[in-house]
Amino acid sequence: MFLDETHLIAGNDPRLGYGVAVTDVDGDGKLEFVIAGYGCPNRVLRWDGRRLVDIADSVLADAERQAVGLCAADVDGDGREEIYILNSDSFSGPKRFGDRLFAGFGKHWLDLFGQPENFAAVNMTAGRSVACIDRTGSGKYGFVVAAYGGPLRLYELGRRGRIADLAEEAGIDVIVNGQGLVSLPLVSERMDLFVANEHGPNLLFRNLGDGNFEEIGDAWSVADPQQHGRGIAVLDADGDGLFDLVCGNWQGQHRLFLQRPGGGFADTAPNALAEPSRVRSVIAADFDNDGNEELFFNNFGQPNRLFGWREDRWMPIDIGDAEEEHGFGTGAAYADIDGDGRLELLISHGEAAAQPITLYRSCPNDNGWIRVQPLTAAGAPARGAVVLCSSRGRTQRRAICAGSGYLCQMEPVAHFGLGDAHSVERVEVRWPDGAVRVLDHPPARRLLRVEHPGH
Repeated sequence: MFLDETHLIAGNDPRLGYGVAVTDVDGDGKLEFVIAGYGCPNRVLRWDGRRLVDIADSVLADAERQAVGLCAADVDGDGREEIYILNSDSFSGPKRFGDRLFAGFGKHWLDLFGQPENFAAVNMTAGRSVACIDRTGSGKYGFVVAAYGGPLRLYELGRRGRIADLAEEAGIDVIVNGQGLVSLPLVSERMDLFVANEHGPNLLFRNLGDGNFEEIGDAWSVADPQQHGRGIAVLDADGDGLFDLVCGNWQGQHRLFLQRPGGGFADTAPNALAEPSRVRSVIAADFDNDGNEELFFNNFGQPNRLFGWREDRWMPIDIGDAEEEHGFGTGAAYADIDGDGRLELLISHGEAAAQPITLYRSCPNDNGWIRVQPLTAAGAPARGAVVLCSSRGRTQRRAICAGSGYLCQMEPVAHFGLGDAHSVERVEVRWPDGAVRVLDHPPARRLLRVEHPGH
């Protein structure tokens, strides 16, 4: 499947890295990879037409802290995404270095937590992951932070520009050993929240429609209390129009939770997929544009794994150069960083030893594709929006990534491979506020930016 393109990363010395997020850092309309540095600078890798070069300024690089998790979203409704960086200099409980919330003002970045009015709100509890959520459909996002040995936090920007933790107000202020977070319209019409925990049950918070949540993880059979959650991927694994969960458990049985039409989930992972491993990130994406998503398991100190939908079942497929038998993978994300219609896979390494970042592409082919980027009314990526793509009588379904399980966040684009089809009958976009737009017969082999109906 994958070909090694690591030589395209400039200045790629061994380093201790963690999470990876994808956002438009410099405001040019193109996406960059942001990679957390643990005691070394954060990196922002931009495609310059020939290779990936680091464009992080000294503020974003923030070389003195120990970053692990990353997430981007528009919290103030100005059309540009802010970047939340979760620092964790301790394994659990209190930590020395607080988190960052970087906001861009032109070419300059400012840490909103560094402003005196926000000192009291800074997260000083170790954590692992962060995801964004538009819980009320306002077009402005908050950041949910998964603590380890502390309560979940929900940071939103108030009317006077002050940051406040509103987890208690929303009903999610529970003590967790949180390792992974995903947020999307999973079991309701609004953005729900799934929390993968270690040493305790997973949690599923259903959005009640008014910005408040109820926890239904055990009732819906995703609690899995004996396992230790890490990476999470979301996809419609059986093509029934409902989102399902792939949960990677650290050295435990991995799960493929299929959502049932009447409510609840059932684990249907085949033996090969369920086989325990030292898993970190789990990714669902159509890397070869054949019209079916693949499942990538990034393992720590063990070979990575790749699964594909073949012969009406999930089965191991050739991973190619991305096996990384001795790689200490700590985070991974995908994006079409060079705009050619094929996804790139970037893997960050560290923790046990300094290793370079790696970059992979799938083998070239002639498969069709279309990419859809929904925007908020302010023009920012509409994370949590759901996109449906119909071609040749089959409908594929994607959610715009608001946080991808363990430490990371994928590109804010719905990428659809079309196989040997080269036309699309219909694209439908559903925003977190319930707004809908339909595009009939949109052109294939293009990136479509779809404005919110209220723009």
